[in-house]
Amino acid sequence: MLIAMSTPESMSTPESVTPQTNSTPVARREPKQTLLHGHTLMDDYAWLREKSSPEVIAYLEAENAYSAAVMKETEPLQKELYEEMVGHIKETDVSVPFPDRGYLYYTRTEQGRQYPIYCRKSRELAEDAEQIILDVNYLAENEDFMSVGAFSVSDDGGLLAYSTDTTGFRQYTLRVKDLRSGETLSEHVERVGSVVWASDNRTLFYSVEDEEQKRQFQLYRHVVGTSHAEDALVFEEKDERFNLGAGRTRDGKYLILASGSHTACEEQFLSASTPEGRWTLIQPRENDLEYYADHRNGTFYLRTNDAGRNFRLVTAPVEQSGREHWSEMLPHRLDVMLEEVDLFGSFYTAWERKDGLPQLRVFSFADASSATRAVKEISFPEPAYSAFPSTNREFDTAKYRYSYQSLVSPSSVFEYDVVSGESTLLKQQEVPGGFDRSLYQSERIFAKADDGIGVPVSIVYRKDKKGDGTNPLWIYGYGSYGYSLPIGFNSNRLTLLDRGFVLAYAHIRGGGDMGKPWHDAGRLMQKRNTFTDFIVVTEELIANGYGDATRVAIEGGSAGGLLMGAVANMRPDLFRAVVSHVPFVDVMNTMLDASLPLTVPEYEEWGNPNEQAAFEYMLGYSPYENLHPGAYPAMMVKTSLNDSQVMYWEPAKYVAKLRTLKSDGRALLLHTNMSAGHGGASGRYDYLKEIAFDYAFLLWELGAV
Repeated sequence: MLIAMSTPESMSTPESVTPQTNSTPVARREPKQTLLHGHTLMDDYAWLREKSSPEVIAYLEAENAYSAAVMKETEPLQKELYEEMVGHIKETDVSVPFPDRGYLYYTRTEQGRQYPIYCRKSRELAEDAEQIILDVNYLAENEDFMSVGAFSVSDDGGLLAYSTDTTGFRQYTLRVKDLRSGETLSEHVERVGSVVWASDNRTLFYSVEDEEQKRQFQLYRHVVGTSHAEDALVFEEKDERFNLGAGRTRDGKYLILASGSHTACEEQFLSASTPEGRWTLIQPRENDLEYYADHRNGTFYLRTNDAGRNFRLVTAPVEQSGREHWSEMLPHRLDVMLEEVDLFGSFYTAWERKDGLPQLRVFSFADASSATRAVKEISFPEPAYSAFPSTNREFDTAKYRYSYQSLVSPSSVFEYDVVSGESTLLKQQEVPGGFDRSLYQSERIFAKADDGIGVPVSIVYRKDKKGDGTNPLWIYGYGSYGYSLPIGFNSNRLTLLDRGFVLAYAHIRGGGDMGKPWHDAGRLMQKRNTFTDFIVVTEELIANGYGDATRVAIEGGSAGGLLMGAVANMRPDLFRAVVSHVPFVDVMNTMLDASLPLTVPEYEEWGNPNEQAAFEYMLGYSPYENLHPGAYPAMMVKTSLNDSQVMYWEPAKYVAKLRTLKSDGRALLLHTNMSAGHGGASGRYDYLKEIAFDYAFLLWELGAV
């Protein structure tokens, strides 16, 4: 038996296309039961985990057909939105070239082609012909999905090590290309993560993942031209909480092997000129101790949280790198997060975050007295913005590149002259289609949380279309892993802004927007702050006239999809529409399954449900377990069959269960990309079509067509 989904009156439901619920497939199956800590978890939809089952594939395809049928009358709108978004991108474009060991490297795009082309030219020969290093469009021929992971050129510029994923499952295959002959060598390795060259131009180090848990756990050494069967296992990480990653100091002298969890890490180093040598530990791992090393003139510079959650900068001799030898350069500050340090021969930069906004300070090594004196603090002019390092490969330089953008200012690359203290604009993203920056307004406010904490909110709207409490309001949130929500320019948003939407970004606890304490206040046994902050932000925006209380849409993905599910359960009356991408909504079943990718490492973010207190706390907010009978917002729930981060069955189960409980007449759509992963479509045009589909849903639901 097939049960028709209820839809809003404005959308007609084709009688011949209806989604399946548990009535047909589940009638032949027993629900899964989990008994733990005196609780019984019943999972009627556990059968959807059987990815190889034709019945499961048929179920997902039926849901896709239903979503397409319900959205059919929006197809002209989708086409209009897609054409607008394409019209706002410069389809044939080139990035700012960056120098690296005798070459200028850049990427370019061509009109009508889905993927970038990686190129270089000789740095010394201005008229030198372009060399195409890697054309991703060529790699993507006959593939439904294509993603480039590792991309590393040997010191002499002769060899390229790169990896590709053709399914979206983030399982990458490593290959080596001879850039002198253009030949791709026959040798390749599966399930590769990080890749780094030694300085001999023939030795390559790479990490590989465990097949079941997708944890980078082994580091191998490979010599180009030899069989991978001969590769030496250099290190294996036994602790399931930790992942491996390999890199190289900016001066090129040392290789760094990092083992990291969500709350701790340790690093080993090896001279890049002796790839068969012995790795040396910088500082043994300790619970809750993080440090990240770079090197200059026989000294390690380490950004570390040993003296406080917001990190400080210390130094140590290479020969005595342990914690007892650390000497402070920049102190820990309670109100400023030290997010990143970029180290060069004559200066270093400190990227800091204060009051939720990034700041950049530049320090000189000109003499001993100036080593801790800022040459200049680079200021940024707008109330809400993003700024971050650009590509800076050269160690001995007096120039530093950084990127800047805001909700109304397109992405720009600047070059800062350390000697003169001046910044020069190298390139600003061109926005075709008549974009006029002066038409748009950006603001930043603070909403007061239930416990009195001020939660930052970044807002943008078109000035001539903003009414007094009448606009459709769109709010985005994430709030997990200490990730700071970026406030950047996105030309796709113009399609909403020009139709009168007010867009808001909620910098809720659980993210890193106000430093590591902000993250701590929204994880583990304080995770509910993430959800209540988002609700308070929504209420504050409505109360201050930014939008109509009956026309509120919210959006989030992955851990932000958990946010969507939690707040829809807590305050379904507050939202008119929800777009939830690859949502982590089946918290209990996933975190109780240690065989799944990410589960064990993420005990440090969500808690370990095998411990009773954590189990009961997580059970109290898990979206899947807390679905209840009643009215819900209209929902567009999106997933991908090959998602390796949040398995497709989480949103599929969530929608199936909600169908049996919701009592309203609003849309509930599940759409599965059958050939992609966590990030959706890989081609830029295909991705825009997905966004047009989402935006059409929002415009229709909020009456903004």
